[in-house]
Amino acid sequence: MSKRGLPIDIKMRHDAHYVEELSRPNRSIGKIIPINLIEPNPEQPRVEIGDLTELASSVKQNGVLEPLLVKPNAQNGTWMIIAGERRWRAANLAGLREVPCIELDIDERAIAEIALIENLQRKDLTIWEEADGLASLNEKFGYTHEEIAKKIGRSRTTVTELMAVAGLPQNIREKCRLSNLTAKSVLLEIARQFDEAAMHEFLDTISNQNLNREKIRQTARPPKMAVNELQKFKSNKSVSSSNPSSNGNVFIYKAPNDEFRLELEFTNTAHPNKNTVLKALKETFEKVKNDGID
Repeated sequence: MSKRGLPIDIKMRHDAHYVEELSRPNRSIGKIIPINLIEPNPEQPRVEIGDLTELASSVKQNGVLEPLLVKPNAQNGTWMIIAGERRWRAANLAGLREVPCIELDIDERAIAEIALIENLQRKDLTIWEEADGLASLNEKFGYTHEEIAKKIGRSRTTVTELMAVAGLPQNIREKCRLSNLTAKSVLLEIARQFDEAAMHEFLDTISNQNLNREKIRQTARPPKMAVNELQKFKSNKSVSSSNPSSNGNVFIYKAPNDEFRLELEFTNTAHPNKNTVLKALKETFEKVKNDGID
């Protein structure tokens, strides 16, 4: 294996016709680049690089078989990694001086997309890295949940759920980490609490009672009413008031200026309390904000 990052019997093509073909607008260019001229992407979605021992051993034995994707920086003559930081770090550990790269001249938006997609395909991002990566596409570039879903090959529901996790306050995240809560379903139940105080209270309940995933779901969402009980409450929802009120499983609010009337009908609980109503309103708000109204 050569110090250039490829096995001795494998070379990247550099003949004039090949380079000319790849040099056309929007085409990529394959080349060997010195390791010391390559820099990591400061916006890399992955925070935890993980153990590189096994990968470094493979690189030392076989070379870097999959080229890094890099973007040239004409100002200082370096290249920024778009995808392949783990391979670059492993090559450093293996003592390589050069590595094979594919040079792409693309904008920030495309860089963010490629970096995130590559990591998602490897399925080893933490829930926080995945959620924050999707949130960055939304915040920096204005992508809707539907657009993000199409770009990364996930369902829109999955994207919306991960965005909810990304919205958890930092101190709530730290509390989750200390309690080793990493399951998406559990983090979603926490995110659905109305405010930060409710999140802390819910987390304390989980911790104090040592609840498993199913118990957490049951605590967050009361059991559904029986069909006959639900029908009984549906027949008693003729409340109309300018003050918030509830009648059975229905919560009603009529604006003082008669501009609108809000009615929430609950199928999971016969007597919605303040927290139940607030959670429903929050979920409705997030739905309209992210997906709009047809």
